[in-house]
Amino acid sequence: MEKLESDSNKLLSNYSWVAGDCLDLLSELPDKSIQLILTSPPYNIGKEYEEKLLLEDYLYFHEKVIAESVRVLKEKGSICWQVGNFVNQGEIIPLDIIFYPLFAKHGLKLCNRIVWHFEHGMHNRRRFSGRYETILWFTLSDEYDFYLDPVRVPQKHPNKRFYKGPRKGEISSNPLGKNPGDVWKITNIKNGHPEKIDDGHPCQFPISLAERIILSMSAEGDAVLDPFGGTATTLVTALKNNRVGISAEINEKYYQLGLKRIKQFEEGKLPHKAAPSL
Repeated sequence: MEKLESDSNKLLSNYSWVAGDCLDLLSELPDKSIQLILTSPPYNIGKEYEEKLLLEDYLYFHEKVIAESVRVLKEKGSICWQVGNFVNQGEIIPLDIIFYPLFAKHGLKLCNRIVWHFEHGMHNRRRFSGRYETILWFTLSDEYDFYLDPVRVPQKHPNKRFYKGPRKGEISSNPLGKNPGDVWKITNIKNGHPEKIDDGHPCQFPISLAERIILSMSAEGDAVLDPFGGTATTLVTALKNNRVGISAEINEKYYQLGLKRIKQFEEGKLPHKAAPSL
């Protein structure tokens, strides 16, 4: 890993892709050096990349990761924790409910609970099929960086006009588009998706989802950290948008796939599916 300079606003390179434990990476980062932490941690459901733990052991590990994440976060920075459900003997336990107190104990404020809606996934016969996950967006206070204009989506009625008052007849909607709201319909990565890696990560993160967060919560040159790197989606999305990407992945197979995706980006060959207009 490239070391960070003593000045926490500067990095020696535009990315660090680390093979190893995220806690080791976090220990190398100075206090208040990261603008945005965006990650999707393992859900403790026994996927090939994780060992299923007792829930209390799973949360104990994440408490340590969250404590370190809060330490390295800039004063006006953001943490986005994207999670689904923990399934225990057929019972659904929403992980966002469980994770919330781990952030609240550090005094963080929940700015939004974003619903990521998708239309593909496992089909169930004894309950409704799950078609969403959530993103918990936390900030340290009410003073945080947020950039709405880069992520606006087309207006539903772009020619709507004021019907009375001093601006009667003028266009009433923002010409740059509307706020995308807190329910995002973005396709998840399944077979046929251009970003799908053959024999890759079973829960690969779509670039368009990471991009909306990165563009709205960081500026060019800012450092974006993903403690659970997977196949480097957050990192390559950060690079794509002129941010500094920092990430770790403990699984050697996924680490190597991440290296491949970084190379694809550097060669201008990174597959990418844009988010649909809402």
